[in-house]
Amino acid sequence: MYDYVIGPFAEFDFMRRALVGVLALGVGAGPIGVLMMLRRMSLAGDAMAHAILPGAAVGFLAAGLNLFAMTVGGLVAGFAVALGAGAVARATQMKEDAALAAFYLISLALGVLLVSLRGSNVDLLHVLFGTVLALDDATLLLIVSISSLTLLALALAWRPLVLESVDPGFLRSVSRAGAPTHLIFLALVVMNLVGGFHALGTLLAVGLMMLPAAAGRFWTRELTALVGLSVLIACASGVLGLLVSYHSGVPSGPAIILVAGGAYALSVLFGPVGGLLPRFLPNRHLEA
Repeated sequence: MYDYVIGPFAEFDFMRRALVGVLALGVGAGPIGVLMMLRRMSLAGDAMAHAILPGAAVGFLAAGLNLFAMTVGGLVAGFAVALGAGAVARATQMKEDAALAAFYLISLALGVLLVSLRGSNVDLLHVLFGTVLALDDATLLLIVSISSLTLLALALAWRPLVLESVDPGFLRSVSRAGAPTHLIFLALVVMNLVGGFHALGTLLAVGLMMLPAAAGRFWTRELTALVGLSVLIACASGVLGLLVSYHSGVPSGPAIILVAGGAYALSVLFGPVGGLLPRFLPNRHLEA
């Protein structure tokens, strides 16, 4: 058991870096995934994850695989797409989900084209699928900083963030914090997607954000417990995915997301809150 579970992290430095990276991603992305699920924006998260690709590609064209250039480019592109889709939805009759879908498709195609102009297929795979086993000190510091900033922002603005997620109209009626809270939420989403992009790539960055939140929803109705369970599932999926990747030789990013997908599948089957099997089991009746 030691050789299988502890040995890889004790022996190899790259495994320890990857471990810290996925744990930081899980701690930061777990609560954000819960908020996105409350807003019914689960698919919008995937669209915004792809939206950072053109900015990261511009940074790549300008400076190669430079952390600062790709991070700034991804942040700018993510904010531009999120705000642009919102502006189109408010200025026209198009719904926000349709506007995000349009921006997502354009962003994905443009990002792949930009990377292909200068880079090789290896560079394109690096951008799309990430390199969690090749995290350097600077990238690891960026991911940990994003997670720390996310936790700080959630601690300071948790109540308005939750209220703006479940009933934005009420928040606007009792406070002027509605618009700033929405911007804070978008900033947290984009930052965590950029952090996940460096480790898991644009195609999988949203996986550790939404799958643990969706899995946790089958186990509890209480919001605080759901956040904690989401973080736990995300971190456990990261650790188990790294071990699966190491021992079986499969890519680490897809392994992590597939483990999270396995947790979701088990939750759908056995979760006491709306799971399939508990729904078919006979309910116990109270006896006098």
